[in-house]
Amino acid sequence: MAEVTYICKRTVVSSKPVQPGKSYPLSVLDRLMERSHLRIVYYFQTPKGRKLGEMTKKLRESMSETLTCFPAATGRLLKDQDGHWMIKCNDAGLRMVEARAKGSVEEWLESVDREKELMLIHWEEMFHKPYFWSTFYVQLTEFEEGGLAIGLSCFHLLADPTCATMFIKAWADTTLVGKMISPPFFHPLPPRRPGNKNLNRQPYTHLINYYSSIVEKTNSVTSTGFATIALVFPDPMVRACIAMARTTSAPDHPSPSPFQVLSGLFWVCISKVKGKGNGLIDMCICLDMRNVLGLDKGFFGNCTVYNNVQADYSGEDKLLSGATQAIEEVMAKMDIEGIMDLIEWLTSNDCKYPPLMNGCDLICGSLEEVDPYLATFEDGYAPIRVSYHVEPSAGAGQVLVLPWRRGEGEMSRVIMVTLPEDEMVRLLEDDLILRFCPTILMGTNK
Repeated sequence: MAEVTYICKRTVVSSKPVQPGKSYPLSVLDRLMERSHLRIVYYFQTPKGRKLGEMTKKLRESMSETLTCFPAATGRLLKDQDGHWMIKCNDAGLRMVEARAKGSVEEWLESVDREKELMLIHWEEMFHKPYFWSTFYVQLTEFEEGGLAIGLSCFHLLADPTCATMFIKAWADTTLVGKMISPPFFHPLPPRRPGNKNLNRQPYTHLINYYSSIVEKTNSVTSTGFATIALVFPDPMVRACIAMARTTSAPDHPSPSPFQVLSGLFWVCISKVKGKGNGLIDMCICLDMRNVLGLDKGFFGNCTVYNNVQADYSGEDKLLSGATQAIEEVMAKMDIEGIMDLIEWLTSNDCKYPPLMNGCDLICGSLEEVDPYLATFEDGYAPIRVSYHVEPSAGAGQVLVLPWRRGEGEMSRVIMVTLPEDEMVRLLEDDLILRFCPTILMGTNK
């Protein structure tokens, strides 16, 4: 018998109809993500003695209430007069898959790998008639001996990881307390404020040039087998890594953030794995720009921006500090003016054939602004683990830096790494990574 048995697939609609004729345009940042999708899974323990199917029924009912505030999730895609995707809010619903898994959630997590985990996150590629295709899918998997997995997948065109996390949190709040604590906001990206326009300022060409180079590439998904691992770096080890990577001893110079130093660490180690002798492979960071643009955390839409990072070779003993400093410097330049430069350039240079944003360089993405462990569907049962996947796997690989469970230390982080299978084995043997004693949560047969 298979480890996971799929019982049924339903369509879940909102409990209140949407306003007739309502639609949402998609932004230039949305449209660039057309070739990607997100797959996320939350793992929960459950009360002992619960009848199978009971929690699934409860979650299905609360999902209908949640969807009243997320009309984009139940709508369908259409092209506008300019040939751009838009969301027709027609209450067509999202798809919900109900499943059962053998054993307990704890036993599952002891041996989970990429292939097994993706069995808990249903996804369907775009139907040849997009108007009949659901852009959001939820899979509820109850474990026969206790535990629950909630898998969410969605078209990246409509939502980034922050939106997806917000959606799950809203659903959890609706289930637990009967109301949505933080509803989403659907509105366009902000325009540049007229008073903020400095006529003597040069546009941020580094960022614009990077997007221009991506748009010009015709990359495709290869048949290379990819593996994904999840490593926990405890608070003391992250602090030790920060101390090693500090580029100056000046007391007024801020220390690098966990994202900056851990991205630098894996940039260095993956470069070695890929056979880069003296120096580092091409890498770009992916950051949520809501705070920079002054947007509310409830903004629903893509607000992630990619930017290329380059570091000069300064000797083997200074690779980590050099990589970290390069990331710090690029992030410091990604201010509101630079991001508005990019948005205006993308608006005036309409991209008819969206690129695969994760199809070339190594990607280091920050998910430090999300907190999936706040999603509590039952009192006393917070998630015990959460995984994020940005698909399809392509290019040089991907590193995602996530927060770890509350109570594990403010600096502790989970790193999810996706690389070609043959490179992953060598990465796990790297002396620099082993120096910081990470715990393997998900690996190649752990």
